[in-house]
Parts: sequence; C-alpha cells; structure tokens
Amino acid sequence: MLSADFSVMGEELEKVVKAGADMIHLDVMDGVFVPNITFGIKMVRDLKKKSGGKPFDCHLMIVSPEKYVEQFANAGADYITVHYEACKENLAEVLLLIKSCGAKCGLVINPDTPVEKVINEIPYCDMVLVMSVFPGFGGQSFIADVLEKCIEIRKIIDEKKLDCLLEIDGGINGKTAKAAVEAGCDVLVAGSAVFGAEDVGKAISEL
Repeated sequence: MLSADFSVMGEELEKVVKAGADMIHLDVMDGVFVPNITFGIKMVRDLKKKSGGKPFDCHLMIVSPEKYVEQFANAGADYITVHYEACKENLAEVLLLIKSCGAKCGLVINPDTPVEKVINEIPYCDMVLVMSVFPGFGGQSFIADVLEKCIEIRKIIDEKKLDCLLEIDGGINGKTAKAAVEAGCDVLVAGSAVFGAEDVGKAISEL
C-alpha cells in the first residue's frame, strides 16, 4: 500500500482486493528507523473495514516495535513483521509478544544483514521477510544479491520442517518475481509494479 494514492486509500485497497491480491502489505515507517514517515495504527484499523477478508501484513519499520505490537494486532494486523536491525537485543521476545497478541509473527532482514544473525530466531517465525531494497521508499531497484539469502533461508525452513513463509519485498515486478520464486520465496510484495500499472488485475496476474 506504500505505492497507493494516500488520498483515496480505501478505494485503492478495494481495487487491489477485487483484482486478486492475496494479502495486503502495510509499510509502517516512523522517520527514525527509516528516513520516511508513512502511517500508523489508525490507518490499519480504518483500512481493515475495506479488506474483503484479506490478511493484513504489517511491516513495522520503526524503533522499539514492542511498544506498538499489541495496538497493531488489535487494529487488525494478521501478520506483524519486525526488523532484526531494530531489535537486535530482544528479537525473540518481540516475536513471542506478537504471537501472544494473537497475530502471526515475522522477522525482517535488510539486504546487508547476514542470515546467520537470525538463525536462532527463524524457528519462532510464521514468516521471514528478506528486503531486496533498503527500506524507506518505494520504487527502488531490485538487489539481486539477496536471492542467495532467500535460498539459504529456504533451506533452513525446509530442513527444520518449519511452518513458515518466506517473503521478499523491494523491486518486485514481472521480471524479478520469477527469480524470487525460484529462490524459494512464497510471498511477493509488489507496490509500484501493481499501483503503477494501467491494468492492476493484469499486473497481479502476471506476478
């Protein structure tokens, strides 16, 4: 939803729901952890009314996410993902907190964070998100090197037989989606490739 027209967010959400989106990805940015500010809890709560039952995937790009987890869960977040880089000292605790609030939990790593940093926390997760751009702004180019991280995480998930989705976010379009899926990704986050398309339904179908 970062690439949607914020002046008509409800209509934009309904458009992608009708066009066949499987999940709604909401980028929450605080202007501190990342150099951009988007929206918060009220936006999630209000948009949930127009979600058509599609799960909400709330990606918290904020400092101290543990302070807001319960509020996002109560607002309608089905998945809440938090950055390793934002909670290096208490990542496992934050993931368990998310679960205790009734949402599914996920961790996120930036393009320059090694997978080894989060190996111990992956088993807690319902989803692991690999950023294929540096977080903060939409419309960036895909960083192909992160596909090696996806392959590595996919192997961990499969070997440990974890019930965990592998998600990728950043620069996903009709060209990069294939490589991401081949690297083991289950969930593709697409912003400008969908909202910037003349035919949203066709763009989603192509993905």
